[in-house]
Amino acid sequence: MSFGTSGKILRVDLTNRTTRVETFDEQFYRLYPGGKALAAYILLRELPRGTEPFDPANILILANGVLTGAPFSTATRFSAVARSPLTRAFGEAEAAGYWGPELKNAGWEAVVVTGRAASPVYLWIHNDRVEIRDARNVWGRDALEVQETIRAELGDKLIRILQIGIGGENLVRFAGLTNELRHFAARAGIGAVMGSKNLRAVAVRGSGRYADWAHDAKGVAALGPILAKRVKDHPQSWDLQNKGTPGLVDGLNAAGILPTRNFHQGAFDQIDQIKWDAYEKQLLTARRSCYACAVRCKREVKVDDRYQVSDAYGGPEYESLDSFGPNCGVGDLQAIAKANELCNRYVLDSISCGSTIAFAMECFEHNLIGLKETGGIDLRFGNAEAMLKLIDLIARRQGIGDLLAEGTRRAAELIGGDARYFAMHVKGQELPMHDPRGKVGLGLGYAINEAGAEHLTSVHDPMIANADSVGFKGGAPLGIEAAPPRELSERKVRNYYLVENWTSAEKVTGMCFFGVAPRSFIQIDELVNALRAATGWDITLDDVTRIGERATNLARAFNVREGFARRDDVLPERLHQPLENGALAGVAIPKAEFEQMMTQLYQLKGWDPQTTVPSRAKLRELGIEWVADVLENK
Repeated sequence: MSFGTSGKILRVDLTNRTTRVETFDEQFYRLYPGGKALAAYILLRELPRGTEPFDPANILILANGVLTGAPFSTATRFSAVARSPLTRAFGEAEAAGYWGPELKNAGWEAVVVTGRAASPVYLWIHNDRVEIRDARNVWGRDALEVQETIRAELGDKLIRILQIGIGGENLVRFAGLTNELRHFAARAGIGAVMGSKNLRAVAVRGSGRYADWAHDAKGVAALGPILAKRVKDHPQSWDLQNKGTPGLVDGLNAAGILPTRNFHQGAFDQIDQIKWDAYEKQLLTARRSCYACAVRCKREVKVDDRYQVSDAYGGPEYESLDSFGPNCGVGDLQAIAKANELCNRYVLDSISCGSTIAFAMECFEHNLIGLKETGGIDLRFGNAEAMLKLIDLIARRQGIGDLLAEGTRRAAELIGGDARYFAMHVKGQELPMHDPRGKVGLGLGYAINEAGAEHLTSVHDPMIANADSVGFKGGAPLGIEAAPPRELSERKVRNYYLVENWTSAEKVTGMCFFGVAPRSFIQIDELVNALRAATGWDITLDDVTRIGERATNLARAFNVREGFARRDDVLPERLHQPLENGALAGVAIPKAEFEQMMTQLYQLKGWDPQTTVPSRAKLRELGIEWVADVLENK
């Protein structure tokens, strides 16, 4: 093949311990080039309606984007998709790192896993050779031990290993996947799906290179040196290289939208203890990167003091800093770093884990749970030791950890009373650490995203609020208009729709959210040109955004088929109530106006505003009219 893909998909049936190769032609890949689009197609086409997430019939799909592994910065990501055990909806998570490019080098576009092994196994992929191998010796062990053991067993230190952790083994509903111990496809509980299949890891080694699949390999590679030089010149990529995502803490706190004490507040009274200056002085040991990426946004930390924090698992990103810090009322930076290390060691989603603990803290302070339920743990906001104990209990499903491993929605239902008001989730997935009371377009993304609350559905409002800003100028080819972050308007809806299609296309092409404009330094026309060189297709920007919109419609169709409707596309009630402190004290999202914006968004998307079903006309426009037949026959 010479259109950016080998055309090969690896099918694995763990029940029968069989593997086979499936190939698709170029016309198929024009519609579903990879990543989210390919995975959504398979899930909707092949998963029987009503299949439960932990049923062996659930399908685990690990799909590269068409540019994953290309020799330029931020072309690194793959999608992990299944029916989510956290939401029972379309479940998706993306990760960068090294595993996706290695799978590409081995000659595979995706791995599709069904069934359940009789005992723990791992998958070993070495170019065309595929083996299902015994993993009983690594089951129950920390992620670092598993990686070292498998590499020693196979005799190659450069094997790239994607794995679950103890959290996935124990079916924690927000367990994730990790590769190289530092890169996480954390959301939606995909790690629990993999654990339910007794699949501990997927080890990959490939001897190919991206040029083997590209139509114009030199044209693709030409972008590499241009971007490597631009990294230090562009303000957005330079900031990521210098501070990484931990640098966001200071600005969000000043803006009054740093989630604090379970989203009651927008500013943290101990901010000086956790902001970037403190992080850099107390924790930082190195800056690391993903495959072929010059941005180097990954922070590495080590602590040998009150807490012992290994440098094997990387350092806390912004989401972990806030979810285990201000959102739990904790201002101890070492404790936050330890919480992050535990999550990474057990391979739990730090967003959902921290949010679930914050939820439990609020329940404790309102006497909905007490010392009897917590096993004597004083679970008040700010108690760092209690927070760390809970992470271990959750990963092992012991004591109150067994309840919290279900996520906030299920835990609230079991606790009863007012607990449901303290559960900050959409469709069962906990909110990321960005408060939409200060950026309303983000709220649209939280509400409408098929996988539940997610902060990577679109760029955040402040980035495109000023027509003179670098972000706005980078995103201008999409047709956006400058709009204040808290504005509730039809143009804000249109901005969200336009950028959501573009961001969805990034998930299909395998590009990192921190690579492409409006968020960062790769310009929109450069990405379109890279896709042309990789595929040989004469595609336009409109074609690329249509690819993204197609993927979103496939995911929505899956949810509709499974019974989801507009009633599920709602924000937690707390976001319609005023923030208690900070620069935006007293600010809330007006519920009626937000609902009107949602109606406008459904209409713009070509979806029925009541049922959220994509219209046949929209599906025909996207080249997937067959989906309308699926929905009409559900």
